[in-house]
Amino acid sequence: MRLLVLGGTEFAGRAVVEAALARGWDVTVLHRGRHPPPPGVRSLHGDRTAPDGLAALAGEPGWDAVVDTWSAAPRVVLDAARLLRGRAGRYVYVSSCSVYAWAPPAGYTEDAPLVAGAAADAGRTDYARDKRGGELAAIEAFGAQDSLLVRAGLLLGPYENVGRLPWWLNRIARGGPVLAPGPRDLPLQYIDVRDLAEWILDGVRQELAGPRTVIGPRGLTTTGELLETCVRVTGAAAELRWTDPEAVLAAGIEPWTGLPVWVPPGSEAYDALHGADVSAALATGLRCRPVARTVADTWDWLRGLGGVAPQRPDRPPVGLDPTVEAKVLAAGGGVPGDTP
Repeated sequence: MRLLVLGGTEFAGRAVVEAALARGWDVTVLHRGRHPPPPGVRSLHGDRTAPDGLAALAGEPGWDAVVDTWSAAPRVVLDAARLLRGRAGRYVYVSSCSVYAWAPPAGYTEDAPLVAGAAADAGRTDYARDKRGGELAAIEAFGAQDSLLVRAGLLLGPYENVGRLPWWLNRIARGGPVLAPGPRDLPLQYIDVRDLAEWILDGVRQELAGPRTVIGPRGLTTTGELLETCVRVTGAAAELRWTDPEAVLAAGIEPWTGLPVWVPPGSEAYDALHGADVSAALATGLRCRPVARTVADTWDWLRGLGGVAPQRPDRPPVGLDPTVEAKVLAAGGGVPGDTP
């Protein structure tokens, strides 16, 4: 199989490239040159936002599929898709569950209402409309029958450049009392970026089309299992102090960003971020590795970088200010080993 990845040097794109190379596929990447691609690819340089940013693709023989992870102005996706129409068999656009109109109820499927106001030829607006616009761009150029729209949820794993799991690993590695947001048995929904990549490549093989919500099944892990695995993997002398959601919120700590991955149970955000029905992805072969492997492999990768993970410039930093954490713990927040 001949695969073109637009980007391919960071997180999701890099995972797709490495998975394709492991399958023996012929892989070409078009990137700006800011980060080296994995060895074994055909590397082309181009800035998609520049007038001639796709010129390096001219004269290339064509591909069985294109994978595009673009997250900004939809018209950039449209330009690439139009150029590649007739030169690639399938356009795979890595989208997001953010395209569903907020807030989708627990159990939502691909038929849930979508965010309004998106357009294929739009400039940059906000993340949800940009991703939906990217979907529309892929469909406009390749048609619904040759476009696969991968609506990914929470991504974890090596190469993460958003900071969620790296923050937890580094915080727990520092040791001492750790503010752990309850309840301990709260089910979480996420996908290891490498499992997402394998599903995408299987989808290319199967000639899948249309939208798919691609996250692990609900309850693949829990808050307790995730954080306790971080303690075990880092070998840190850390003590998880499980704290009621009400106490966390009362302290002014922002769910999802202040304490990455976590949102309070019973909230619309919890249903939206950890409550998707992924039956369609599972029925087409989605397989998910256990959280212990995701955490251990991410820690190994992070240690190889000296503990400093890359950070996307278009995403805000995540994590809790140590002084805020200390204040909540000093006020009696959290009891070791207890489940709020």
